Amino acid sequence: MGAPQLSYLPNCSLLFQELPLLERPAAAKAAGFDAVEFWWPFPEAVPADADVDAFVTAIEDAGVALVGLNFFAGDLAGPDAGALSIPKRSTEFRDNVAVAAAIGARLGVRGLNALYGVRVADATPAEQDDLAVENLVFAADAVAEFGATVLVEPVSGPKPYPLRTASDVRTVLDRVHAAGADNVGFLCDLFHLASNGDDLDEAIAANFADIAHVQIADTPGRGEPGSGELDLFSRLEDLRARGYDGWVSLEYKPTGGNTVESLGWLPREQRGAH
Repeated sequence: MGAPQLSYLPNCSLLFQELPLLERPAAAKAAGFDAVEFWWPFPEAVPADADVDAFVTAIEDAGVALVGLNFFAGDLAGPDAGALSIPKRSTEFRDNVAVAAAIGARLGVRGLNALYGVRVADATPAEQDDLAVENLVFAADAVAEFGATVLVEPVSGPKPYPLRTASDVRTVLDRVHAAGADNVGFLCDLFHLASNGDDLDEAIAANFADIAHVQIADTPGRGEPGSGELDLFSRLEDLRARGYDGWVSLEYKPTGGNTVESLGWLPREQRGAH
């Protein structure tokens, strides 16, 4: 079974790492893609205007759409996995929302991923969850002005990140929707869900109406499709058959280190929008 006929884009924070960050959008275009996504591309929550302008210009000059962008999530290579549920970092997150929303408005970003944040010792889980709802509503209000959606995803790995399964995300979405923010959706990351032992077929079936974006990588190893044991294509075909017409992000680490060589599983004619 080949890759289903869906719209694919590279996550340029993981792919094309053989190039400087600002050269990656053009490399994605040269590889046949019409769109890209990035994690938050700056080390700080509120970067200098010149750095923001350079990033926006790199996207525009490459001739690709920036479909997805993370809000600031802290030191992802270190202890962090988001800031919105951490009381001491709430102001930092809210300050970042203004910057991320401004980039989103300039480039027509459709989805902004809000990593939830790890559990901390100086707040109870209930306090963190209440704060998360407040900050997700705040972010949703900010991006609604240009028609974007805030995304919430499960994450795997050793950090004390509380959203591990589709059900965990569902609980957050239900609370945020009840608070009046309709433009908050499920980022269905098949790699993280599978790594956490969730039932992918059940997760897709139960949450399809709220799936706003999809990310993939094989497991174990987080490499390209076919490098591990996960049947990604059948799950993507299920999504397509159910009517999913959004983007599928290639959020993987090329097993050989070279991005273009890792794309052999996806014919060039399937790398644009469908």
